[in-house]
Amino acid sequence: MTAPGAASPDTPIAGLVDLALTAPTFQQLIARASDRPDELTLVGPASARSFVASALAQQGPLLVVTATGREADDVTAELRGVFGEAVALFPSWETLPHERLSPGVDTVGARLLLLRRLAHPDDTRLGPPLRVVVTAVRSLLQPMTPQLGRQEPVSLSVGQEIGFDEVIARLVELAYTRVDMVGRRGEFAVRGGILDLFAPTAEHPVRVEFWGDEITEMRMFSVADQRSIPEIEVSTLVAVACRELLLTEDVRARAAALAAQHPASENTVTGSVIDMLAKLAEGIPTDGMEALLPVLRPDDHALLTDQLAEGTPVLVCDPEKVRTRAADLIKTGREFLEASWSVAAMGTDAPVDVEALGGSGFAELEQVQTAASSSGHPWWTLSQLSEESATELEVRAAPSARGHQKDIDDIFAMLRAHVSTGGHAVMVEPGTGTAHRMVERLAESDIPAAMLEPGAAPKLGVVGVLKGPLRDGVIVPGANLVVVTETNLTGNRATAVEGKRLAAKRRNTADPLALTAGDLVVHDQHGIGRFVEMVERTVGGARREYLVLEYASAKRGGGSDKLYVPMDSLDQLSRYVGGQAPALSRLGGSDWTNTKTKARKAVREIAGELVALYAKRQASPGHAFAPDTPWQAEMEDAFGFTETVDQLTAITEVKGDMEKSIPMDRVICGDVGYGKTEIAVRAAFKAVQDGKQVAVLVPTTLLADQHLQTFTDRMAGFPVTVKGLSRFTDPAESRTVIEGMADGSVDVVIGTHRLLQTGVRWKDLGLVVVDEEQRFGVEHKEHIKSLRSHVDVLTMSATPIPRTLEMSLAGIREMSTILTPPEERYPVLTYVGPHDDKQVAAALRRELLRDGQAFYVHNRVSSIDDTAARIRKLVPEARVVVAHGQMPEDLLERTVQGFWQREFDILVCTTIVETGLDISNANTLIVERADTFGLSQLHQLRGRVGRSRERGYAYFLYPPQAPLTETAYDRLATIAQNNELGAGMAVALKDLEIRGAGNVLGVEQSGHVAGVGFDLYVRLVGEAVEAYRAAADGKMVTTPEEPKGVRIDLPVDAHLPPDYIGSDRLRLEAYRRLATATSDSGVAAVVDELIDRYGALPEPALRLVAVARLRLLCRASGITDVSAPSSATVRLAPMDLPDSAQVRLKRMYPGGHYRATTSTVQVPIPRDGGVGAPRIRDVELVQMVANLVTALAGKPQQDIGRTSLSEDDAGATASGKERQAR
Repeated sequence: MTAPGAASPDTPIAGLVDLALTAPTFQQLIARASDRPDELTLVGPASARSFVASALAQQGPLLVVTATGREADDVTAELRGVFGEAVALFPSWETLPHERLSPGVDTVGARLLLLRRLAHPDDTRLGPPLRVVVTAVRSLLQPMTPQLGRQEPVSLSVGQEIGFDEVIARLVELAYTRVDMVGRRGEFAVRGGILDLFAPTAEHPVRVEFWGDEITEMRMFSVADQRSIPEIEVSTLVAVACRELLLTEDVRARAAALAAQHPASENTVTGSVIDMLAKLAEGIPTDGMEALLPVLRPDDHALLTDQLAEGTPVLVCDPEKVRTRAADLIKTGREFLEASWSVAAMGTDAPVDVEALGGSGFAELEQVQTAASSSGHPWWTLSQLSEESATELEVRAAPSARGHQKDIDDIFAMLRAHVSTGGHAVMVEPGTGTAHRMVERLAESDIPAAMLEPGAAPKLGVVGVLKGPLRDGVIVPGANLVVVTETNLTGNRATAVEGKRLAAKRRNTADPLALTAGDLVVHDQHGIGRFVEMVERTVGGARREYLVLEYASAKRGGGSDKLYVPMDSLDQLSRYVGGQAPALSRLGGSDWTNTKTKARKAVREIAGELVALYAKRQASPGHAFAPDTPWQAEMEDAFGFTETVDQLTAITEVKGDMEKSIPMDRVICGDVGYGKTEIAVRAAFKAVQDGKQVAVLVPTTLLADQHLQTFTDRMAGFPVTVKGLSRFTDPAESRTVIEGMADGSVDVVIGTHRLLQTGVRWKDLGLVVVDEEQRFGVEHKEHIKSLRSHVDVLTMSATPIPRTLEMSLAGIREMSTILTPPEERYPVLTYVGPHDDKQVAAALRRELLRDGQAFYVHNRVSSIDDTAARIRKLVPEARVVVAHGQMPEDLLERTVQGFWQREFDILVCTTIVETGLDISNANTLIVERADTFGLSQLHQLRGRVGRSRERGYAYFLYPPQAPLTETAYDRLATIAQNNELGAGMAVALKDLEIRGAGNVLGVEQSGHVAGVGFDLYVRLVGEAVEAYRAAADGKMVTTPEEPKGVRIDLPVDAHLPPDYIGSDRLRLEAYRRLATATSDSGVAAVVDELIDRYGALPEPALRLVAVARLRLLCRASGITDVSAPSSATVRLAPMDLPDSAQVRLKRMYPGGHYRATTSTVQVPIPRDGGVGAPRIRDVELVQMVANLVTALAGKPQQDIGRTSLSEDDAGATASGKERQAR
């Protein structure tokens, strides 16, 4: 036990629990438990779970079993607050044993790590010896491969000698996937002597550098930008396996034997058992292979209780609930077994007997209990219902107000009385902000209160306020202690602290040039071509890489022309994104120039309008809000999730705009569920702090309700009045709200377009937040537009207006883009397969088992009612309701609202759910006839589920008898593979960009977008806007009709060698980054990143960097062409030299001459040494040209061959070169 009062941030509630355990009722319990009786039946409230577990764990290790995974999460968080790292959760698979889905890598990793800690309690690298293991009943019943805890993980530490190839072979054995760039857990990548490894249990991936077979350095890096994270020290790494069924020799042999009995035929369904067995026999892991565990290792299973240390007691919380849950699990498991292995899904006769698969795949609860007791594990229970032989604990649940003010006052009165009569009282809050605010609230009610140090024991005479993980409060009379929590007061469930620790996701910018053969690209000078391949050519003794593009032939009826684009001019290329498939441009024709000129003209018109609107806004006065108040900080601290980087940037930008005196007009773009609402909440709160009112406009009643709940929850405990106004608000309430708006008693109103109606007056409106602007009608939009010139407006949109467009509109309407998905817990598990009623029933039932809801998408209104009837038959216990776009609007909104308020379990609907529905409790999606949907639709639909702490499931089903078309099959395969949240960016980019652009620019512009491709079009808009704004400021700007590229053609061997960056995709990305860097520091940043990711730069790469720096110099001096017409001279054009510069040229380069008529300068290439020596080349030559350019421009010389901004790194590069040479 911790010494009472010893403060420790890792165990914030230890002091509080220690005080509770001094009560006689707990002391007697500890004494009884020390005799280890076989059975012990306790009775007490659910909120006493963690206190009881802490008491029982005083005597040695303990296993705690709950009914659901969510309860297990909560109990784990609470017990960690008492014992710190000595508590661990044994998570359950998110898949049922016979489902064709494999459990997530993170889940498997956490399970294996825990089993390893149980098997090796003395291994300190894994953490302290376990005091308490918490698990849901599901993991207790599920048999697993024996000896998993004895399986050797890959352990690496700095200074260790270990064969590099041996490590890689071992990772493959442990089911890690080899990729070219690590993006998720369970992946590794190899580059030279660098190993990137993302262990299933790690927060971030680790980059391990080898020197020969010795590990010289380890550092964490971020998935988001692949750069190292220097703040986190790392010296050891333990990487456990990624699957619980490893393909060892004997497993493969057994699979081969089973597969031989049933050879695969022509029409074997991919994913059928036969197909799976054939793949496993070859050692290829397949999705859902864990389901075959009982057949592949027939007599070989272990239960969790077999892995515990001797004599570890089992404490079952709420045994009644656990029993029901166990029965449900076994029933649903059996249904899945029948569905997924039924003859229909097999394609032929089942090779595996259903019973051999262990019925449901779960052991019966009674069997587990008997087995545990017989191997010496006492079986204890804690129930809320009393029995005769039971021991009643003297603990009561704290009173609960669930947000009602009168009850909150009663609780405060109880605390005041309790403290004044010499009792101990503690308030537990989930966040620091809410805790500080609670101290203020108690003081406002004349109750003495003070913050408690984490882990400290409560003091007499004051209410101690503590930030800690306790869900529900208790009253322990024996210790004279009252504990009240946030949940008791408001009914809000604090989000689990677990969510705070996940690695940031990679921002979903679709890679601008992720090319595959056949893709269309746009070249600024030559137009639209088709990408063929990347090649390496040697010209004039210099090796360089080129992209080969195919164009329409200039001759009539001819074949096609090829264009070789050197890697250093990749900045002139972009992927073609446009409405339809365009014709390829002809090389050398004038068609392309004409198309571009037309687009330019059209663009000028928009630019003019945009600039006028901007000028009008700049001229009108607005309110400058004051800087943040302490309350603002407290409200923000109470946010239950970690903000993503994009969110923080957007919040800072919004506040910056509000504090200026010009009215704000900012758009926040980001996919649904990316955390836009939180930004609005913070902005609204800031406005209210300044005494202003806030209007939040939303397109639908459902959104109004959802926002109302969010805003109310987030601002609870602060003196802010939040009200809603929509069609469903009853008339009396509406009148009160409208009067409140006029007299200033209402601070924030959230409503539909009713807020825009005449007769709605505001006392002092300061901020308007518009959600999903694109869904309002034209006249409403006009109304909103008229507000823009005098109050602050914040618009939120879920149509991802592409990043490039936002750059070009910079400064007209400020934009913030949120591209980083929030800390989603799990990618959605996606199943693609033939439709089978049994499977549908089992999937729906599994969702009902965890008290969730489901969407069932059927896209034909005519037959939707029959479908609903069929589902009611399949799952009679579910409440099924129908929604589609042809219903009367009122009825539709009421239905969806009822679904959101959990009055129904299954919503059978058309694709109306595709946009903007955020129902976090609905986590199963079933799509009928998925073969008839487009990719982005499937992606949008899948985005509706998996939004909370629960795992989301998506089933895309197609009719089993109808053959799939090739394209439908490809689409379904793509969606099955890209199951990360952000993958959709890649998947849905094409049509989203077109749609997004249409929204901003208007329809008539879409034709021009199709003509020149999206990226180029956007650049044109940017140039035009720039010109207009400069003109408005009275500056003359001449935008050249064609920004010229710089062509450098010198005998320099400059490229990124394939043995430095192996993957074409990543090499292309690196080339493009160098080509598009616009400043010296930009080049330096790319170099730093390359050194960090791939090791020191080899010689050819250093030359490539020098060439990139030379291009920047040339561009600044207006030179577009640097070439070597012969092996002895260099030519630069165009250059206009004044007389002084001509004299300088003659003096510095005696053989050089200047031709005024063609504006060219030619100088001889000096020799490397005496008369017969070869001429200089490579870096020396590039440096010479750079010196020439700077000298003629009269600027100081630059060293362009360096790899960093400072030369101190030269040593690092030298040691890197040795490593590279290895």
